[in-house]
Amino acid sequence: MKTIEDATNIRCRILSAFEAAELEDDPDSRRDWMTFVIVGGGPTGVELAGAIGELARNVLKRDFRHISTPQSRILLIEGADRILSTFSASLSASAEESLARLGVTVFTGAMVTDVRADHVTLRSGDKTETIQAKTIIWAAGVQASPLGKSLSDATGAQLDRAGRVQVQPDFSVPGHPEIFVIGDLAHMEVSPGQVLPGVAQPALQAGAYVAKVIQARLSGKTTPAFHYFDRGSMATIGRNAAVAQVGRLNFSGSIGKLMWLFIHWLYLDQRHNRVLVLLQWLRTYFTGNVSARLITGQTDGTFRQSPEARCVAEQSPMTLVR
Repeated sequence: MKTIEDATNIRCRILSAFEAAELEDDPDSRRDWMTFVIVGGGPTGVELAGAIGELARNVLKRDFRHISTPQSRILLIEGADRILSTFSASLSASAEESLARLGVTVFTGAMVTDVRADHVTLRSGDKTETIQAKTIIWAAGVQASPLGKSLSDATGAQLDRAGRVQVQPDFSVPGHPEIFVIGDLAHMEVSPGQVLPGVAQPALQAGAYVAKVIQARLSGKTTPAFHYFDRGSMATIGRNAAVAQVGRLNFSGSIGKLMWLFIHWLYLDQRHNRVLVLLQWLRTYFTGNVSARLITGQTDGTFRQSPEARCVAEQSPMTLVR
């Protein structure tokens, strides 16, 4: 997801899948509509799987007459030997347990070899399996912005497999000290074999660092190489659980969830926003009601259209290209 439109499009596809299952008479087609496959067991995939599990198990269970949403199949597929591989092994196990309570089935050591509109093919060792599903979400990483390729063509900068620009210790492009690349377009090794994560925390630190580099250059001074300070990582799993890793400290379950809520609440801008968000969180937690269940886009009223025809998010010229 790069934009709000992307997020509402995913919401549209998930909700429309349940609507299509409700109207479907064929048991096989109904099962396909109620099967959700998420590829990638990192924080994005885990949070998506947990959100769909919470939606199916708790939020929508009284909204339909002919289907039982808690019986949905939610499959999380990860090629490594465990989900949340950047977290400790104990937190990975805790996250998998939390997902299981939400009805999510985790496949580890499974590589996706083919994705089609109505099925996904997995390979685990010598075994190949095809899973029929109408909703397949890719959360295993994306190619970097095409801007990286443009920079490479213009400057000769090297790119990694994901299309990120390999930068100097001060985030400048090799041979072009006047060009800086930060965020998820930058490939910087913070230690042997470990690349700076392409998430908000290092991007914010990189932005502040590059600003100091520019100021120092204007004053004729130099700055030391960038040092990344890892403030910790978190992933939320449904309404009641999350995992958090801060240094050597690990938190999971309800304690992890409280930490996740507090950190995100603390970084909200403006005091009145914090009050409104806190009240909304409390209402959602105690009532279990999620108000934003809107299906947007084009529909013929049957919900049997293809996802592409049914859930069309308007894309502006400024939308980032994946």
